[in-house]
This record gives sequence, structure tokens and C-alpha cells, in this order.
Amino acid sequence: MARQLAARGITKVAGVLLDLGVSSPQLDEAGRGFSFAREGPLDMRMDTSRGETAAGWLNRADEEEIREVIRTYGEERFAKAVAAAIVDARSVEPFRTTRQLAEVVGRAVRTREPGQHPATRTFQAVRIHLNQELEELEVTLPQAAALLEPGGRLAVISFHSLEDRVVKGFIRARSTGDTLPKGVPVRAKDIPPAELKPIGKAVKASEAEVRRNPRARSAVLRVAEKNAPSPVGEGRGEGR
Repeated sequence: MARQLAARGITKVAGVLLDLGVSSPQLDEAGRGFSFAREGPLDMRMDTSRGETAAGWLNRADEEEIREVIRTYGEERFAKAVAAAIVDARSVEPFRTTRQLAEVVGRAVRTREPGQHPATRTFQAVRIHLNQELEELEVTLPQAAALLEPGGRLAVISFHSLEDRVVKGFIRARSTGDTLPKGVPVRAKDIPPAELKPIGKAVKASEAEVRRNPRARSAVLRVAEKNAPSPVGEGRGEGR
């Protein structure tokens, strides 16, 4: 991020907007393999020029690894049954298409949430794992904050509870100034201010927006503003 901006002669920005997750064109293109609603190769890579495909991983990973990925990243309560079904199915025929996976998961998930396909959580989990989405987010947030000018704002739209947890934790951590043990003889003005301050509460899509765009139903927007640093040398050199 910093390198791309530097190449354009930019060192600081007034705002950074991160719109996380998969884009609608990616979901709608069957060849990308992100969607259980369309028959296509079981790929799921954000960058199709490198890395392992979803089919490759599902055909080689052991049952325990598959179960943990689906449970952790998909928050799927039937993760054990889904993982077992995947391993059983691939022993008969290797996974190649999105429909294969959707059908196997559909049979393994005993109940479904209203309006949600039974394979939703599994597809989501495999995609997040393959693309290291949470790790990418954890690396990106500090870079984005560092590029903000004083008063600049960081806005992040997440579509998954784990993503939102990372964003919320980052803003909370960067909005807390240095804490010192009680009784340490340091004046408040000598303690560097927190890097960020949260702006308002988390914003979710309204019912009207969800009706217009059902994919917005899980969207959460969080915003933080960059604090101005303390003037260099302010309050220093006066103590003993």
C-alpha cells in the first residue's frame, strides 16, 4: 500500500476505505469457484496465478484439518459431520466442481438457517483459509493507519464476524494510550496519545438496504480517526 502510494508521490492520505470479502463479480463468475449457486471449477483463489485451489486442498487435507477450518472460519456447528462427509466423498471421486462440494455439504448439514444454503458456511470457511484473509487483514490495518494524516479516517466494511472481530480489536488497541502502573511520576501530557479514536458505533445495513441488496445483510462498518501526535518536546525537560 505504502509502496504504491509512494510511486505516485503520496505519503499521507485523508482516508482509507477497506471493503473486505469477495466482490459480487467474483461470486457471479462461475469460473472463479466461489459460489455454490453456480456450477464451476472448485477454485476459490483470489489470485488465480498462484496458490492451491479449493479442490486441491480438499482432496489432500486430512479430516481433522478440514474440520478445524470449517469450525473456525465458518463457525459451522456441523463441522465434524461435514469434514467426515468430504473425506468419504473424495475416496469415491476427487472434488472438482462447486456443485460436488455443495451437494456433499448439503447432505451433511442436518438443519439450515432460514434463507441460507447449507453449504454457505463451508464455502466461506474454505475461501477464508485458502486466501489467508484474516492474516491479510491483520497486516493491512496497521499499514492503513500509518498512512493517515492527522484527522484522516479509516473505514472498514466487514462481512464476517471474524473479520469484524479483528477490526474491532485493532481499533480498540490503537485507541488506548500507553498505560503505566499507578504511582509512576509521569504527567499525562508526557504520555503519547493513542494513535486512533473510534468514530461512532458500528453501522449495519438497514432493512431497506438489505431488501435492495441481500448481500449487505452481514455488512458491518467501523470507522476510526487518526489523532494528531503530541508536539515534539512538549512538557519535556522540566522534571528532575
